[in-house]
Amino acid sequence: MKIVVLAGGTGGAKLAAGFQSLVAPGELTVIANTADDDEFWGLLICPDVDATIYRLAGVFDAAAGYGQAGDTFHTLETLERLGEPAWFRIGDRDLATHLLRAQMLDGGCRLTETALELCRRFKLQTRVVPMTDDKVRTRFVTDAGNLSFQEYFVRERLGPLLRAIEIAGGDVASPSPEAAAALAEADLVVIGPSNPLISIAPILEVLGRRMDRERTMGVTPIVGGAALKGPTVAMLRALGSEATPVEVARSYKSVAGTFVIDSRDSGSAGEIEAMGYRVIVCNTVMTDDGQSLAKSILEAV
Repeated sequence: MKIVVLAGGTGGAKLAAGFQSLVAPGELTVIANTADDDEFWGLLICPDVDATIYRLAGVFDAAAGYGQAGDTFHTLETLERLGEPAWFRIGDRDLATHLLRAQMLDGGCRLTETALELCRRFKLQTRVVPMTDDKVRTRFVTDAGNLSFQEYFVRERLGPLLRAIEIAGGDVASPSPEAAAALAEADLVVIGPSNPLISIAPILEVLGRRMDRERTMGVTPIVGGAALKGPTVAMLRALGSEATPVEVARSYKSVAGTFVIDSRDSGSAGEIEAMGYRVIVCNTVMTDDGQSLAKSILEAV
């Protein structure tokens, strides 16, 4: 069975790791969000692509929520002593990834080619591909101005009042050939339990028209009124939406025909089914690197 997971760098990547442990080598492709990419010191940083590769390779720093486990920060500390702002933390091992990507991009490689080469270097049989080779960036309209993803999340720590989210370039970006082919060949496409506003929405902006609703399922990132990780609930509420699985299902109904909710939210099943979904109810809290949830999904389909 060929499976595609749409993912940001946290919940979706964790579920992808669960699938990777269950399916045959080479049967899994992860399409990663690139709208939170940014440049620092002349290097293109791709947080979701890299976090997914690191997690699948077993080197992700789960405690920090980014980068590689056991990393050091000697380069960053030196840059700070030289007067450079150091609010965006890049570890020394992580820096090697960005330097390699920069070298390949300077040599004429597409962004997707750099990701696939990094997968090879990290000895993965799973493919991690960007949603596009074009430049797409999430912008946050706040009471402190228009901020990039990393400025809002990392530098400002989500402090300014959020008024709107814009996906700059998403309407003109083309799917990468590898992402489009993976969707066309997939037996199952899973929208991972990543933040629907900032991790999934940019992917759907670029790839939504390529998705077959009957082969696609969404997985809620909200359980019992709370997000499993990150500010999903706060952001939904800030933008005037209800922070419920029903609201997430509503945003995916044009691209997904199945929706997965947690057993604690089983009372929402009827309302979601009324939107035209098939609903799967199971334990969606991933305490084992996503394997149990991946297994529940595979059994259901």
